[in-house]
Amino acid sequence: MRFVVVIFTALGLISVAQAGGEYVTNYQDIVKKTDWKQMKTVTVELDSHSCEPDALEFKAGQPYRLVMRNISGEDKHYFTAPEFFRAIATRKVQSNKDGEIKAPYFTALEMMKSGGQLDLYFVPVKKGAYPVYCTIGDHREQGMEGKILIN
Repeated sequence: MRFVVVIFTALGLISVAQAGGEYVTNYQDIVKKTDWKQMKTVTVELDSHSCEPDALEFKAGQPYRLVMRNISGEDKHYFTAPEFFRAIATRKVQSNKDGEIKAPYFTALEMMKSGGQLDLYFVPVKKGAYPVYCTIGDHREQGMEGKILIN
């Protein structure tokens, strides 16, 4: 009997973990029904081994434009936040130089050298706290990480 309880407990934990890890499946409906005139803009600057601000807070259901700017000279940076990207309904990502990308899901966005900018248009859906970090070289270990909170 003890073995059965352990199996059910383990299966329950796996189900919870998987449920939290799924992408927002009705993102198209959310994006279509959103009043984008109510969009708020939040800016984050990516510098050598830092993000400013290093904590971002969003309200579920509110549309946002997250402006990500690379201000670090020759270094490129990744805005890596796979759990966060699974918690939002994405409308598009727009570059300040090369156009826009319309895709339902992302795991990371790459900002090229200084002056590179990407704007993420999205609606937060799943409340929670999510890590964000740069995966290039030792950038994360040098302090290029933060958190994203959806209330």
